[in-house]
Amino acid sequence: MYTKEFEIRWSDIDANRHLANSAYINFMSHTRMAFLMENGFGQREMAKHNIGPVVFYEHMYYFKEVFAGNPVKVTLQLKGLSEDGMYFEFIHNFYDHKGRNFASCEMMGAWIDLKERKLIGLPEALFVNLSSLSKTENFKVLTKEDTRKFGKKPKDLA
Repeated sequence: MYTKEFEIRWSDIDANRHLANSAYINFMSHTRMAFLMENGFGQREMAKHNIGPVVFYEHMYYFKEVFAGNPVKVTLQLKGLSEDGMYFEFIHNFYDHKGRNFASCEMMGAWIDLKERKLIGLPEALFVNLSSLSKTENFKVLTKEDTRKFGKKPKDLA
């Protein structure tokens, strides 16, 4: 399982003196990007294929407060991946310095062709690299329908 450790900075704390929602999002993004960059998704490779990641949603689940003073760990696992690698779903878990799980997040996204502005599958080498990530017990092959499980876009936005 891919893991990153973070020190909670003053800027990561909110008015209630616990870890701010924005810090959770930043820690997850940093963890995902670190995994991707370490596995062939660096700037040059992404520019070569003219692709970038897009986020469809991030659903956070908070179990316990966490405060400054001790490091936290953020894990990354693959919960789903489409056959062509276009769609992906990640699970992040947050652990305090004693190993207690204090939050979790489900995140779904896709890859976009930055010139055409359309979703695109991954080149084979990148697909292999992404699919090497540790998988959850309930891992599944994603389809377009999985991206719509929380509703459809309003007709006036179509």
